Amino acid sequence: MSDSVDSRFAPPVAHVDDVVGAGAEEQLATRGQRFLGALIDGVIGGGIGWLLALLPGFGFMTETGTLRFKAIGVGIVVFLLVQGWLLVTQGQTVGKKLLGMRIVRSDGSAADAGRILGLRYGIGIVLQLNPVLGGLYGLVDGLLIFRSSRQCLHDTIADTKVIKL
Repeated sequence: MSDSVDSRFAPPVAHVDDVVGAGAEEQLATRGQRFLGALIDGVIGGGIGWLLALLPGFGFMTETGTLRFKAIGVGIVVFLLVQGWLLVTQGQTVGKKLLGMRIVRSDGSAADAGRILGLRYGIGIVLQLNPVLGGLYGLVDGLLIFRSSRQCLHDTIADTKVIKL
């Protein structure tokens, strides 16, 4: 028997480079950018809500000061009319578009409509219907942006992140 190594069991000699992941070039949006984007979106939504409240029959508060149930439905419809198309087609709200940000999946791929509207926004809207759970969700959601991943709770639920363009 010969001392030479059988070439079938020799290590490969081909040069192989590491492949860069899809999201490696993406830079996360800053906390300040995300805050400003949310503020812009809030002003737009609040402004439209204020204008609607001026119309007869659209007053959203009852005599006891509680929010009318129809206000929630109107708010959802207004949100979808103002933000829905941009969210579904580009992963952006008006505020995110103005500030050069986009919502993507954690791996950098595009987030679909169900993930954005259902998981990212829908769960929060449902939880906001309960004053205690809604308040707790809102607090935890906002505070989690201070993690190194800069993901809020709604980002974690939907497996999304917000990147700079």
